Amino acid sequence: MSKPYFVGISGGTASGKSTFANWLENELSDLCPRVFYMDGYFKPDGVRPKAIAHVTGREYYDDNCPETIYHQQLQEDLAQAVAEGARVILVEGLFALWYDWLYEQLDLKLFIDCQADERIVRRLKRNMAQRGLSFDEIAEVYLDMVRYRHEQYIEPTKWRADLILNGSSPSQTANQMLADHIRKLARGNLS
Repeated sequence: MSKPYFVGISGGTASGKSTFANWLENELSDLCPRVFYMDGYFKPDGVRPKAIAHVTGREYYDDNCPETIYHQQLQEDLAQAVAEGARVILVEGLFALWYDWLYEQLDLKLFIDCQADERIVRRLKRNMAQRGLSFDEIAEVYLDMVRYRHEQYIEPTKWRADLILNGSSPSQTANQMLADHIRKLARGNLS
């Protein structure tokens, strides 16, 4: 059995990671890629770590630190996908380039970059529409926790990426070239 082609897709909150992963999954459908979204591995309330905001002193569940992910379960699920013969594996999430055990498996490391002001607007729209949160709730968490954790954990992983993609104005040409590159290398892994 040949090794699957592993792609890590990281970036800040609402940078376009999931959008790109979804597009790539569709574009590579002939290779039946398996996609693992790290949001699906968040620990539940009560188990998830908490943190105190530096400025306000408020306590929050800390969804923006590496310890919030059940990474052991993710490891097991990735190993299962390999055992099942997956040809392409996409791992999408804030910490896709953070964990050394995962980083070492990745054949291609991508970081979706997007300015903070655009990310907060996207996060507001998404969380109000999909999660029913108020503007104030979202803004409070972002200003108290998310932006600091981004600087602490996410931004440094940008420099571990092979490619940094524009999350504000994605280039269809660049994305297509990337998909073609992955397809070519994934097929090469099969021979």
